[in-house]
Amino acid sequence: MSCSACSVGLEKYLNKQEHILSASVNLVLAQALIEYEEPLTLSDLERFVEEAGFKSLGVYDGKAIEKAKPKKGLLILFSVLAILTLYISMAHMIGLPSLLFLDMMDHPLNYAGALFLLACCFLWYGRDLLFSGIKNLIHLTPNMDTLVTLGVSASFLLSCFSLWMIISGQTQYVEHLYFESCAIIIFFVKLGRFIDQQSRARTKEAIEGLVQITPQKALLKDQGQEIEVTIDEVQKGATLIAKPGMKIAVDGIIQKGEAHCDEAFITGESTFVKKKKGDPVIAGSINQDGYIEYKAEKIGKDSTISEIVRLVIQAANTKPKIARIADTVSGYFVFTVIALGIVTCLVDLLIGWPIQSAVMTLVTIFVVACPCALGLATPLAIVISEGACAKKGILVRSSAILEEAHKIDTIVLDKTGTVTYGRLKISKVYNYSTYKEQTILKMVASLEQNSSHPVGKCFLDYVQEKHWRLPSCTDFQNLAGIGIEGTIDGKKVLVGNGKLFKKLHLKNEHLQDEEALSQLGNSIVYVVEEEQVIALIGVRDLVRSDAKEVILKLKNLGLDLLLLTGDHQNTADQVARDLGISKVIANVVPQEKTKVIQKLKQEGHRVMMVGDGINDAPSLAIADIGVSVHGGVDIAMDAADVILMEEHLDRIVALIEISHHTIRNIKQNLFWAFFYNALMIPIAMGALSFANIFINPMIASFAMMVSSLTVVFNALRLKRKEE
Repeated sequence: MSCSACSVGLEKYLNKQEHILSASVNLVLAQALIEYEEPLTLSDLERFVEEAGFKSLGVYDGKAIEKAKPKKGLLILFSVLAILTLYISMAHMIGLPSLLFLDMMDHPLNYAGALFLLACCFLWYGRDLLFSGIKNLIHLTPNMDTLVTLGVSASFLLSCFSLWMIISGQTQYVEHLYFESCAIIIFFVKLGRFIDQQSRARTKEAIEGLVQITPQKALLKDQGQEIEVTIDEVQKGATLIAKPGMKIAVDGIIQKGEAHCDEAFITGESTFVKKKKGDPVIAGSINQDGYIEYKAEKIGKDSTISEIVRLVIQAANTKPKIARIADTVSGYFVFTVIALGIVTCLVDLLIGWPIQSAVMTLVTIFVVACPCALGLATPLAIVISEGACAKKGILVRSSAILEEAHKIDTIVLDKTGTVTYGRLKISKVYNYSTYKEQTILKMVASLEQNSSHPVGKCFLDYVQEKHWRLPSCTDFQNLAGIGIEGTIDGKKVLVGNGKLFKKLHLKNEHLQDEEALSQLGNSIVYVVEEEQVIALIGVRDLVRSDAKEVILKLKNLGLDLLLLTGDHQNTADQVARDLGISKVIANVVPQEKTKVIQKLKQEGHRVMMVGDGINDAPSLAIADIGVSVHGGVDIAMDAADVILMEEHLDRIVALIEISHHTIRNIKQNLFWAFFYNALMIPIAMGALSFANIFINPMIASFAMMVSSLTVVFNALRLKRKEE
């Protein structure tokens, strides 16, 4: 496909076919996203594409983005021929010496013959444009190639008539040769396409990076032997090996060893993630420092990275409303230009203009009209923005989200697992002993490693993060409803709640500290050694480290914030105070959350719901935009519009900012595309002839190329901004 008229024509043709439910064609990615039903088959879809005048390259396999491969050497050769053509035809106009035996007046036949041969060379060079133009005209889906074909054909045939008259002896027809116009029109179109194809390739870099992130080979463990195999040879359930510096080949579960993995390209997380036995690993992540063996779980199209690529491409292939407006305009544009050209030509003939001048006006109108810029305005910006989101670990299911995100005025935040970590962490330690705090936490963790209580896990996680070695614990006992006890370094240590005091017949002299912790929503953990209270520890679900800063940024963007949670009112109020959120609704079940969002929408608000993607699924679905704060592994079944691959809330700010930049860039692109056509087509029709201002086909082809490149480079400017 060469321009928006191509993609719009193909899209219309596909949508007209019986049993095709919907079809969306992406010009930049050269892909069609088709939803269809039986009895249609893939061969039927390929036939429809062929019938519309295009060539199907088959089903996208997720392994490579189709790349245009412009022939640079051929372009250089024809650049030289273009300069030669212009010199032969125009040297005498600017006082340069004519080439020997090719002087226009002294050797008109040689002059005409040389330009004819050069024009034929350029017709061969641009044969793809001409064939495409004719084919699309036959299928009633005219495009930019059709306009170029009609213009070049009219110019060439008129010049051939003049050449025949020169051969017949009427040398005055040497003044009516337009072979150079044919050649230069094709050259500028091909030059524009060359630059355009290279620029489009740059817009796909992020998607290509995702495609290429998984390795092509894997290290298989088979009967104790290490065997290097291709990814296609890996079977589900196979045991694979990853040594330091190697990429994880497929999604799997670690069976042996531990390592820190770099998942930055997948999740946007810059810090390395520690992985141990039983933890999942993601294909494409890099093993930084350990030897691990892992069981293959998801292979090929089922892998996380393949799912990410599928979602990114699917989003790029959907169209926001602003793109559909541009497509509708460009769909009728070519027919309108053809009609304008023919009417203008007829009017010129009726008012007495020579046929050569009337035909040249027709050619100029056909060539100067440029639906390319109009069609590239939106998809280029969308593909760049989708890539930017993917790099930041933001998966957007539809490009319409990028159009809507900047319109959001209210953000509803779930609490547990969204603005908080969703798991208990140590919030405060009151040390009543001479021990260092580190020593006390080691003692507690040593006891808790024998327990399955959720509170104990936060102590074990903490010491693992610190890489502390734990003291040994003996005589472990579980005290039902109270806590746990054991012997460490010959001393009896108990860890539990306030009921410990009753069991030990001790007076609690730390009730004031306990009350302070309780008011902040903490679970209470006392540490007693040899019947002496040595510490009081508060454990609670802490607010995320970046949450407060993100909330402030969202407020600065003028957004209203609401904390919506099923948790107790006191706990919710405390979290809201910590974050600076003034509106809180607590004690609500998931069904009641949806009613809150419905009410906000009925009041005219544009609502974004941010949740953990599990309990909040109904709320995420009903909001204008649902954002799931996700762990980054199982994304296929997520119901949200946007999935954050890593638990960083600043991605919400990034999404809104990318949306602002994208829509601004699209509007700029559409302005320049419309402005160009609104300016150049009337001039080509002769609107400024009273001021003796005209343009010829060569100038028109150059202007057409410049208009497309203006849009392309403006879209690429968006890429630099979002990086």
